[in-house]
Amino acid sequence: MKIYKAVAALENGYWREQKLKEIKELIAQCSGLFLEATTTVPFAVQTDSIRISFSFNNRLGADATLQKVQVDAFDSSFNNKLEKNRNFNFAKSFLVAASKPVTQPYWLAKKMEEGYFNVTDQQKIGQADIDPSYQANVLVRMYNEDLSFPVNVKYKYTDPVKGEIYQPLVVIPPITFREFDPVYIKGEKDKLVSISFLANKNLTLPKPTAVQNGKDTLSKLIGGYDVQKGQQYAETFRDDQLEPKIYKINVAPDTKDAGYISKTIAYDHIPSITYFKNALLNVEKIDLKIYNKKIGYIVGAGDKVPEALEQMGYEVTLLTDKELAKNNLSQFDAIITGVRAYNTNEWMRNYYDKLMKYVNDGGNLIVQYNNTQFRGGQPKIGPYNFNVVNKRITDENAEVVFLKPDHPVLNFPNKITQQDFKGWIQERSIYHASNYDKANYETIFSMHDPGEGNDEGSLVIAKYGKGYFTYTGIVFFRELPAGVPGAYRLLANIIALNKKKAF
Repeated sequence: MKIYKAVAALENGYWREQKLKEIKELIAQCSGLFLEATTTVPFAVQTDSIRISFSFNNRLGADATLQKVQVDAFDSSFNNKLEKNRNFNFAKSFLVAASKPVTQPYWLAKKMEEGYFNVTDQQKIGQADIDPSYQANVLVRMYNEDLSFPVNVKYKYTDPVKGEIYQPLVVIPPITFREFDPVYIKGEKDKLVSISFLANKNLTLPKPTAVQNGKDTLSKLIGGYDVQKGQQYAETFRDDQLEPKIYKINVAPDTKDAGYISKTIAYDHIPSITYFKNALLNVEKIDLKIYNKKIGYIVGAGDKVPEALEQMGYEVTLLTDKELAKNNLSQFDAIITGVRAYNTNEWMRNYYDKLMKYVNDGGNLIVQYNNTQFRGGQPKIGPYNFNVVNKRITDENAEVVFLKPDHPVLNFPNKITQQDFKGWIQERSIYHASNYDKANYETIFSMHDPGEGNDEGSLVIAKYGKGYFTYTGIVFFRELPAGVPGAYRLLANIIALNKKKAF
């Protein structure tokens, strides 16, 4: 306690606060003081109630008296002597204010700038965990000194195998939208767009505000009925209700701002992190023509390219080990491998001959990027030799030179121009082809990052028998979900290389 008094007497400043915090933690640990604030539910829903249980135990019999417990507006005074190794428990229900912020990691609290997170409080840099949604301030008098201990409110549950588990308590809105395709390609044919959401409490959604021509914001089109906690609901919109623009998705009456889509990162070795992103629907009207229709998509490490292909108008069949073994591949106009398919699926080595026969007979095999981490060395991927190397174009605005402007991949069914390489995000291409058989592979583009040499390995194409093989490091898996028109048009041209079927 003498050390605490000495530090407390210092001039106010950053290090005084840090050392006081550390000394109080040391006092609590050395005295065996146990202070806990927990809930039995993982989420605190705005405008709903949350019950917090408090438990205090003076395990070593220190001179300790509980004087006050404060959480937000709740402030309760005590004069309770904490007896040795005897629990003092109580619980309190709170209303979660509508103004209570959702529990967003500090690095996502503000909109991300190009290339970096926007963190205004520099003292948070390096903080590994999120800020607690609720923190109890527990005032204890110890040895004639009043000490205030901050106690984070946590969600506590018992796992049958792992025992007691503590996770952060997360504040969520009354409605959270489910993940949906963030980009919708408006086509000539009438389509339906489905937006689903989860009710996190019982509530009545107000009736939507009248909207002229039904083309203001989707937020004003959802509402007018009761929803029950834990139930999922969906709203469907017709193509003629959507104009090419970015819509903020929400329910009435919250029509000015976008609602939230929640995502959770959960691993055993770290606290779970729930974060929120705005529910936005980007409606794009793309000048897009497609040729061929049936696509077989070999699942890789996971990407959203299949959803984008369906938006473009293709029929997509997901292919795994079992499907590749039993299916006649000739039914597919093109087969596309997902990102890192050869890295994550060792069984891909078993289908080299079958895939090459498919190409030789007139098929179109498109291999998206793989990295250099192959188990047992790089497998045979294409009909002619090439190596995958860690070469990438990180500047999304890097100049793209057309090496063969008359090649079909740049002309059919869409005329590819420099305009198609505007508005790209994050990068152009990764893990290029190198040491390729120049007698059989054609290169289409030359790119380079500032200050670096040209590289032609982002897209290599080979004619093999009656069909085509393509390896590409172009980051379609980033550009398609972002709604980049040029990426859609270029991929459609690659799919059309064998011009097998029209519809």
